[in-house]
Amino acid sequence: MNYCAFLRGVNVNGTAMKMVEVCDVFKKAGVKDVSSVLATGNILFKSDEAPEILKQKLERLLSEHFRYEAFLFLKTDEEVKQILENSPFEKDENLHIYSFICNAGDENLLMEEFLKANHQEQEEAKLINSNFYWKISKGNTLNSEFGKILGKKSFKNILTSRNINTIEKIVNKFN
Repeated sequence: MNYCAFLRGVNVNGTAMKMVEVCDVFKKAGVKDVSSVLATGNILFKSDEAPEILKQKLERLLSEHFRYEAFLFLKTDEEVKQILENSPFEKDENLHIYSFICNAGDENLLMEEFLKANHQEQEEAKLINSNFYWKISKGNTLNSEFGKILGKKSFKNILTSRNINTIEKIVNKFN
């Protein structure tokens, strides 16, 4: 099976990781055809192991190697393609479009949090096939009330986000 591991907290808040080194940890875990996309913790690989076992093993090995509490989210190549294909927002050079990679069911928590927050002009969120998408004007991601909610420590083990352009790069590398 082809997978993408989306790591959370890579190269932010003092957690510096070289993707070559991250890929080496994945190779030591016994997965095949390991490569990275960008320096934000997107690791492509192949494995026949069950996703639950892979996730636990990779998080443990990353935590030990980099001495931080690692969280990652696994998606198959088909799931990543669906994230891109189902994106409900038109690309616009003035907007950021994010997809949230999370544990099953947590997309509903994201929508609840979004609905409770005050919104900026052009800020919008949609749930499509269990995927949460968020659109916001460039330059306002961290200034928005919802953007600040995402930094809560209580979310560190349930979600990570990627710009839809990153998702597109990952899909292209799978092909």
